[in-house]
Amino acid sequence: MNQNLAFADYAVFIIYFIVVSVYGYTVYRKRKQDEQDAKAYFLAEGNLTWWAIGASLIASNISAEQFIGMSGEGFFLGIAVAAYEWLAAIALIIVAVWFIPVYLKNKIYTMPQFLKTRYNESTALIMAVFWLFLYVFVNLTSILYLGAVAINGLAGGQYLHAIMIGLAVFALFISLGGMKVVAYTDVIQVAVLIIGGLVTSYIALTTVGQYFGVGENAIAGFKVLMKEAPEHFKMIIPKPTAASSQLEIDKYLTFPGLLSYAAGIWIINLNYWGCNQYITQRALGADLQTARTGILFAGMLKLLMPLIVMLPGIAAYVLYTNGHLPQLVGGKDGAYSAVLTFLPTGLKGLSVAALTAAIVASLAGKVNSISTIYTLDIHKKYIQKDAGEKQQVNIGRLAVFAAMLLAVLFTWNDVLGIGGVGGFTYIQKYTGFISPGVFAMFFLGMFWKRTTGTAAIVGVILGFLLSVLFNEYAPALFGNDTLLYTAYNNGKGAFEIPFHICMGLSFLFTMIAMIVISFAGPKVNPKAFETEPGMFKVQPQTTVLIVITLLIIVALYVKFW
Repeated sequence: MNQNLAFADYAVFIIYFIVVSVYGYTVYRKRKQDEQDAKAYFLAEGNLTWWAIGASLIASNISAEQFIGMSGEGFFLGIAVAAYEWLAAIALIIVAVWFIPVYLKNKIYTMPQFLKTRYNESTALIMAVFWLFLYVFVNLTSILYLGAVAINGLAGGQYLHAIMIGLAVFALFISLGGMKVVAYTDVIQVAVLIIGGLVTSYIALTTVGQYFGVGENAIAGFKVLMKEAPEHFKMIIPKPTAASSQLEIDKYLTFPGLLSYAAGIWIINLNYWGCNQYITQRALGADLQTARTGILFAGMLKLLMPLIVMLPGIAAYVLYTNGHLPQLVGGKDGAYSAVLTFLPTGLKGLSVAALTAAIVASLAGKVNSISTIYTLDIHKKYIQKDAGEKQQVNIGRLAVFAAMLLAVLFTWNDVLGIGGVGGFTYIQKYTGFISPGVFAMFFLGMFWKRTTGTAAIVGVILGFLLSVLFNEYAPALFGNDTLLYTAYNNGKGAFEIPFHICMGLSFLFTMIAMIVISFAGPKVNPKAFETEPGMFKVQPQTTVLIVITLLIIVALYVKFW
């Protein structure tokens, strides 16, 4: 195993960097006539076919946090983390059948438009502020940290800060061209990323087979993983007992067994896939059947994702515990880059390029969303109402610089403690501070005509406050005999509620509060969305896709229960 990059690896990476940069600049030049058009700069538009919608959804979703962070959780938890991907397929079915018809029927094309149309301006402003903080201090920082840790592990472990700056500058170069440049360069990056991911999984399995004397055979290598780490092939993490080790307790805190399926993981997926402008806009420009088919196609693709984003982490665990992988730079989040060190010269450089593609695509996409929200939903509406097209574009670019600078500063010495819990868990946990309130607001707004604007404002604020309460303060009020709590240091230290359970509790009490408040209003809110008989009916071919997806998920759970 060679942990250092050779000249050929650097050459491949530099060529890739030049290709992406030149292509992005070419796209920018071709659209230079629209450079000062705010709508062209901020938004990606155009009608897509069903397969393009599905592929684009996956391209937007699978990025650095999945490849690096989920691989790290595969190293730590095992196949249980695949629940995020497999239940996402069910969430996509729910979105396709019930959410998208509401959006399309009421001509909703953006999430701020949803909030303004269904509730009021105040709700839209509050959510814009929440989303800005979430994107900058959770998404942007974690992507930058994960990416730097992974590439630093391949480069020898001594260049973390230089890599952070390089990634930030590269992402700025792409994102300053606007959403069109981001989208077009993303096509190249995702293609290389998926190919690189499949190659990495294959080599990880063959490497395991080689070290354990069963030959360079991927299937034989997978069987070795199941034999050497049987606890990593269980979907349900058992609840700790008094005799449990600290490791078993930490695993339960990250993924609390069956209780994860009671609410937390559903809130994460339904909020992400159904209430996220960055995701849903891919389907909102199509007709209902095309949008549904595209979303269901994405759901089927999600079933394959654990193969390339989680399996290398389990392979790294088996190799590490048997002494064949002596070093993990960055803890469990270094598992993916550690596996990449087994790649041959040249292919290793391509994998670094693929990782960089994932990171830069994520950074550029998120920073574009930050720029759009700040410029169109805050600055234009409340600070400089008379800002022209050119001024809006310039403001957007300043927002890009400011957001990236903040991300670098807070990631520099891991101020936010991302490395302490692992990048993937960090994203899920702190996104979960606002997800319960946001999902409750969207869910009731779509499907209960009595929901009021006041209830929505109370819901999103209360959901956040309850999340803070359950995550940070409630554990100190309870002892180790409380079923919902588990302890650090086998009962000798502080208590903590698993964050999936915190999300479920926050969502439950937020829903109750919003329902009670809405009963004080009219039976039918004047701003309630229109529905009509049969709008949720699905076509036979859609039913077939749904049944196939559900059968595959059932088979996977039966196999790994």
